[in-house]
Amino acid sequence: MAQQATIKRNSNLRSDPSAARPPIELLRKGATLTVLDPTLYGGYYHVKAEKGKEGWVWSRNVHIFPASPTTPQTPPAAPSVVGEIPQCDASLWNHVYHPQRLIVKQKCLAVTGTMVDATNGWRIDGVRHEHDGDTHGWLNVDSQFKNLLNAGNMSAQSGNLVFEVVCKFPITQQDAKIACPLTYHSPVQIPPVGSRVRIVGTYVQDTNHAQWMEIHPVTSIAVIH
Repeated sequence: MAQQATIKRNSNLRSDPSAARPPIELLRKGATLTVLDPTLYGGYYHVKAEKGKEGWVWSRNVHIFPASPTTPQTPPAAPSVVGEIPQCDASLWNHVYHPQRLIVKQKCLAVTGTMVDATNGWRIDGVRHEHDGDTHGWLNVDSQFKNLLNAGNMSAQSGNLVFEVVCKFPITQQDAKIACPLTYHSPVQIPPVGSRVRIVGTYVQDTNHAQWMEIHPVTSIAVIH
């Protein structure tokens, strides 16, 4: 449902949820707008400005008016199981460090494959423990998902799809701590290397590094047989 909001500081209205393209309008502090979808995509809200233009605004510059106490609240979607349409936990975007670097390609996706050791034997769980608290894991995707890979996955990730579970490990990067407060720790469990799994999350391109494709953030990982 649409919600009313105001701009807390001068902000750019953008044509998509990223800073890759020039802004389409400058929204002044105090301007009112309509949030068309309260779900965060790459840290942005989908909005309609006062003059009727639709676009995307960085969420930290937006104040959404509280919903009426009589408004029914939709409970968080539970992780999906095999055979169901995948459901992603949009609130996880609140815990993504520097989300501007991620270009959302598909809001919610379920992909299957085999867990691969991304650490060359250095970590028993097979995933890199990033300084921002996230995992950096590898999934050798099943054949029907090979089209999810790009040149960056092939050259820099040994042909694997990257998956990142946010706020899983202790954070050593100071500017990332705001995204993972002490009140939140990811409940997602990491299956052993070699497990065949189904990962549900947002399919994105990381514009840093080699611009590889990822599932980030991950909503759930389930072992399948």
